[in-house]
Amino acid sequence: MTLNRFFCTLSAMLGLLVLVACDAHDAGEPPKPMGNFAMGLNIVVPDTAQTIPLSRKATPEEWKAVMTQAMQDRFGSYSGDKLFDFGISIDGYMLAPPGVPVVASPRSALIITVNVWDDAKKELLVKGGKRLTLVEGVSADSVVGSGWTQSKQAQMKKMAFNAAKAVQDYMLEHPEWLGLPPIEVPSPAHTNATVTLPVPQPNPVPAPVPSPLLKPVKKPQPIEPVLSPTLTP
Repeated sequence: MTLNRFFCTLSAMLGLLVLVACDAHDAGEPPKPMGNFAMGLNIVVPDTAQTIPLSRKATPEEWKAVMTQAMQDRFGSYSGDKLFDFGISIDGYMLAPPGVPVVASPRSALIITVNVWDDAKKELLVKGGKRLTLVEGVSADSVVGSGWTQSKQAQMKKMAFNAAKAVQDYMLEHPEWLGLPPIEVPSPAHTNATVTLPVPQPNPVPAPVPSPLLKPVKKPQPIEPVLSPTLTP
């Protein structure tokens, strides 16, 4: 989905959920295992971010500060021996405004592109990066639109938090990058795969066996006619 199409859809739908909603709530939980991962550079580029007139406005400096902090909070505690550098581009955003009718309930959204550099291999893990699109999920604070219940700073912090979590989930989809064991694939016994059973074959019919109690019937012999003697007067 292009940015223009995304923003046109947001404008037309006025906040209806047209993309996957994301609303992370893992604060207080232990960090997810990430093998030998350690974060090197944490670069956020917000200068080309696009938005729509409906959105609250945020400066590039505000996006850079909140996204940089979210990445640091998410990845800064890992101390493995393999460095990964992050380059995060803020491609587009929509911060739900106040004052919109409740029936519309617009939701905040954020589009980023993440590039991951393997410091040991001196190469990008995925050329062109990975685009991630996040839409604010439904919660007690956003059921009528977060523009009514949250400040701009709170919305940005929440969306940056969700974006950093999405980056981590993306990394964990590739355990080979992190020195983790491969993701286990469910065995056929635990799936709904269709099993083809062999078609039963009919049992052969045995040939009839003659009974010893039955004797064969002799074929009757033809009866020759008996000629009567000729009677003379």
